[in-house]
Amino acid sequence: MRFHSLQKLLAWKWRQSRVSFMIWGVSLVLITVATASAFSGLYQNEQERAAMAQTMENPAMTAMVGPGYGLSNYTNGAMMAHEMLLFTMIAFAVMSILMVSKQTRAEEEDGKLELIRALPVGRLSPLMASFITVSSYNIIIGLLIAFGLVAMNFDGIGIEGSFLYGITLACGGLIFTAITAIFAQLSQTARGTLGYSFTFLLLFYFIRAIGDVSNEALSLSSPLGLLLRVEVFVHNYWWPILITFMVYLILVAVAFLLNNRRDVGAGLIATKPGRKKASGWILSTIGLALRIQRTSIIAWLVAMLLLGLSYGSVFGDLEAFFENNEAMKQMLGSNANYSLTEQFITMLMVILAIFSTIPALITFLKIKGEEKKERLGMLLTGTVSRWNIVGVYYLIGILLSTISQFLAVYGLWISSSFVMEEPIPFINFWKAGMAYLPASWFLLTIALCIFGFLPKWTPIIWGYLVFSFIVVYLGEMLDLPEWLAQLSSYSHIPQLPVEAFDWLPIIVLIGLSLIGTVAGFIGFRKRDVIG
Repeated sequence: MRFHSLQKLLAWKWRQSRVSFMIWGVSLVLITVATASAFSGLYQNEQERAAMAQTMENPAMTAMVGPGYGLSNYTNGAMMAHEMLLFTMIAFAVMSILMVSKQTRAEEEDGKLELIRALPVGRLSPLMASFITVSSYNIIIGLLIAFGLVAMNFDGIGIEGSFLYGITLACGGLIFTAITAIFAQLSQTARGTLGYSFTFLLLFYFIRAIGDVSNEALSLSSPLGLLLRVEVFVHNYWWPILITFMVYLILVAVAFLLNNRRDVGAGLIATKPGRKKASGWILSTIGLALRIQRTSIIAWLVAMLLLGLSYGSVFGDLEAFFENNEAMKQMLGSNANYSLTEQFITMLMVILAIFSTIPALITFLKIKGEEKKERLGMLLTGTVSRWNIVGVYYLIGILLSTISQFLAVYGLWISSSFVMEEPIPFINFWKAGMAYLPASWFLLTIALCIFGFLPKWTPIIWGYLVFSFIVVYLGEMLDLPEWLAQLSSYSHIPQLPVEAFDWLPIIVLIGLSLIGTVAGFIGFRKRDVIG
């Protein structure tokens, strides 16, 4: 039987991932309910909501969060869905990608699947167990969000809209559950599965961003763009849910078909054979680290450049939008030395800075994976020192964050230059973007310290990054206390060109990073290494 012992595998999968599920579930539900509560208390009358609707109509915001619906009657529900639905959907997608990869290709790569298959287990049972487990997680969290919104009874957030909101988020996770499962059959490694899956997530985001600004048909070809057409809390359309679920079922069938056609441990995409003789470069610590992560590093750098290009492409429309939008002028303030478009750059730069930190953290934390697979211990048996190894990964992370931020800024500038009548000087983009580098380096330092002393707790750094994003994106909206907002390193960076440049927070962040770097090196040197 192809699904023999499925029930036992389900129990094992649940036990294996229950902690991750609880962390993701509690975080997503609390953030959603807290955000809805903030929107309900932030704008007290229709005039304030109408002014906010005008600010959200600009093309850059459309590219970032999707098209706005119900702007003529901008209720608290419509406002929340406009600003939160897409990013929360992406969080569901990330959760699904990580969980499916871990439960499929990562287990297979570690040899666990071969042990399971040696038992009386059906050929398709492991994949089916992973599908049911991760899909159930998405649906449960989506329903918990729906029940939470209904229970709070916020103004402008009805019962039907609440359930549609939760189910839309779940469908976003379901689609990427199936996509990741397909790539787990195509790729031969967990690293490749994650790389392909996140590449498609970014690709769908870019397609949606370009389509929402210029071509709705293009946006509908992306699952993210399609699901935004539910127009939740405005018209509550269910047809995008039905289409998405049908696509999900088709992708699930494809994943099982591919799984049935391959051998355990193999991938359907043939691995390119390496050279007969290794180059001298790969014999060095930094050469080996870069070779292992070469594909993912290149993919992230291209993604950051494309992200900058996609945001910069709407700058031509921004000038006309700002000229006719008094609410946006009041929000940005007046600065005779800079145009309103230049002042709007500050809102984009911190988002780009946070995105640029992601590949740097992923690249650095690869050292934890190497240790877990006992490869790090093998290197240490030779002449390579501990400081050499951790220093190389830390240096690569620093360089990658710097290059990623530069490419995003460069893409923003070069794309905007083609569409603006009076292009903004590159130096203005460069100053505004590169000022956030110390904040990104500080996160890398925290990751180094955690890895040096408590390697099992390294996932905490992702929680801190999410917290920083919430502070930056929703801080004013949620009316967070000043002391809480100041816990994010990104909150201390001067917002150029609107604010005057201040060296003090930059020097403090760099100083703390240097101290943390030394502490992390010492911690790693003194602790035991697996293998």
